[in-house]
Amino acid sequence: MSSFEVIGGKRLHGTIEPQGAKNEALQIISAVLLTSEEVLIKNIPNILDVNLLIELLQEMGVKVNRMDAHTCQFKADDINIDYLSSKAFREKGSKLRGSLMLAGPMLARFNKAFIPKPGGDKIGRRGVDTHIIGFQKLGAEFFYNKETFCLEFTATGLKGTYMMLDEPSVTGTANVLMAAVLAKGKTEIYNAACEPYIQQLCKMLNRMGAKISGISSNLLTVEGVEKLGGTTHVMLPDMIEIGSFIGLAAMTQSEITIKNAGIKHLGIIPEKFGKLGIKMDFIGDDIHIPQQDHYEINTFMDGGILTIYDNPWPGFTPDLLSIVLVTAIQAKGSLLVHQKMFESRLFFTDKLIDMGAQIILCDPHRATVIGLDRKYKLRGITMTSPDIRAGQALLIAALSAEGTSLIQNIEQIDRGYQNIDERLNALGASIKRI
Repeated sequence: MSSFEVIGGKRLHGTIEPQGAKNEALQIISAVLLTSEEVLIKNIPNILDVNLLIELLQEMGVKVNRMDAHTCQFKADDINIDYLSSKAFREKGSKLRGSLMLAGPMLARFNKAFIPKPGGDKIGRRGVDTHIIGFQKLGAEFFYNKETFCLEFTATGLKGTYMMLDEPSVTGTANVLMAAVLAKGKTEIYNAACEPYIQQLCKMLNRMGAKISGISSNLLTVEGVEKLGGTTHVMLPDMIEIGSFIGLAAMTQSEITIKNAGIKHLGIIPEKFGKLGIKMDFIGDDIHIPQQDHYEINTFMDGGILTIYDNPWPGFTPDLLSIVLVTAIQAKGSLLVHQKMFESRLFFTDKLIDMGAQIILCDPHRATVIGLDRKYKLRGITMTSPDIRAGQALLIAALSAEGTSLIQNIEQIDRGYQNIDERLNALGASIKRI
């Protein structure tokens, strides 16, 4: 297990470019299984979860040509279907939640799929019911193998249908969508997620020959086709990393420019950070955050404490609530953070309290932050990263703190942020990987 030794209190300065979007990558890379032709994907984030998924595809028989760290050519023309029922697949697949994204393409093209017990962040209940029910409505049958802890799906040919998803799950929508593109007839998916990741997947599939309409809405209509061809796809910049850099700049009183931020795809993310009092200049597709000694949290028009909560797109993404919470620590004013989707994502606040933050954890879903307004500095401590986003939030806190912090279990951070220590050290941070 590796750790970050962080010497805090340093102001950063310079330009940083966000990686490709992690949440987009997992579904886009899974979609290469839908065709036997070559698929070229660019701007792939070089992170643990994505690299593990690519290794999994290789072991399934996908030919992978890694042209550089961020560009891959895939050709799934000789898939070993039996590998999916092997112990090796279950062991590797259970290390990342993204492995369940292989089920939709496999079911569509080969009428057979397996979902091992999903891995990923321990942030609360994250069921796969939306995926299972969607596959069933398309005509698949499933069996839960109690010995292997694996869901096994079979079909004699998927058929289009109307369905209303029980929740607008991003991964659920993507999985059902990938299954539906090769189903016979028309499929309508209502209450579908419409995040930029889903929009990107729809556009990619349409370039491959799929017929998907309603893109960017919550009603996707899919006219099934017999086969799909190859394509080239470029991933969006990672909106979660962009939000992290905005919060980092404010907390450390730094001047940072985020290059090629894909501003039109960020939705209300800049607006939410703006409500914390963070100034931003938008120059072309770049975001410039000037050095600010103080920033003040807005209040509601009636004087009430500002509340920031997560919602399905175009609402605020839950992946940035940890960053918003830590950024509010040194602001002037108070903030209520309401994490609706996951009941274990705010438990990392105990580490921030140990550092000197004034936070009241109201319940598993809500935390109130009373901003310090720079009157007191956070102090460095030893802590452990519980998940990807909380890990990045703890890193931001450590960079703003006085003294030295030790962040353990940084493999969690590496799962979502590529070479984050090297990239931030280039801006003047002091992060040592131990």
